[in-house]
Amino acid sequence: MPIDSGTGLGGEENLALLTSLAQLTAKTRRALIFLWTRYFPVDALTGTRIYNLVSLTKIGSDYGGWVIPPEAIEARSVCYCAGVGEDITFDLGIIGQCNCEVFAFDPTPRAKVHVEKHAQDVPKFHFCAVGLWDEDAMMKFYVPANPAHVSHSVLNLQKTEAYFEAQCKRLSTIMQDNGHARIDLLKLDIEGAEYKVIDSILHDRLDIGMICVEYDEGYNSLDDQYFTRIKQSVASLLDAGYAMAAVEPRCNYTFIRNDLLRALGGANYLLNSMKRFTTAVRRNPKKLGALCS
Repeated sequence: MPIDSGTGLGGEENLALLTSLAQLTAKTRRALIFLWTRYFPVDALTGTRIYNLVSLTKIGSDYGGWVIPPEAIEARSVCYCAGVGEDITFDLGIIGQCNCEVFAFDPTPRAKVHVEKHAQDVPKFHFCAVGLWDEDAMMKFYVPANPAHVSHSVLNLQKTEAYFEAQCKRLSTIMQDNGHARIDLLKLDIEGAEYKVIDSILHDRLDIGMICVEYDEGYNSLDDQYFTRIKQSVASLLDAGYAMAAVEPRCNYTFIRNDLLRALGGANYLLNSMKRFTTAVRRNPKKLGALCS
């Protein structure tokens, strides 16, 4: 059953829902909408429905952690983490919790030093000092405005002049080099390069179960068109069959492919919740109507 981008229900369930709503009073319908938006949130930036799963867990530090469903990762899973910086608590947390292989990528010199200090003796952690882009090429990485910060940007988000050059690769090239036909989890924290990389992923039709992406322009924009770029990128993932599962501050998004979402119980979670709401309305419409009176 396909997951509808608006309600999370299939065609027959949508019809049943609309029929039920038509039988309710206007006040009760408003109450139902109130409850629906309360328990089924929408991303404020893009207007996208967020399909929360009960099992969502944040792994890693407050700064470098990400929200995922841990049961989707197992020992045989392959995880790619692009953008190491000086926080690999998410990477190491996945290894510790799921006992899987993690492949991390970052050409920044300080990232390499951090990895050597904190993950040198972790056999399932594999580091490669390359960047991700939509082609295999040498790229300029511009320094952050604050020298204390570690993240460099190909897009020069902070409009600085100094840079270093490093090798970048298309994700499909890296997967081929590593002999991987599928990635179970991909994390993208790559300072504005996420647009090009996501476009290349969808163009190459890569098999990726989950994508965690930070849209850096949400707090470090190149110009006033940043909102359009973020919204278009999110829309492209939704069109490719992904659902938004979590949103955190700093524009950190977790997307789960619809087939995986269904396997994790996402569709049943939405259907069961809708049934509970409809039952509550029918049993006590006056009480629910008072919510919006």
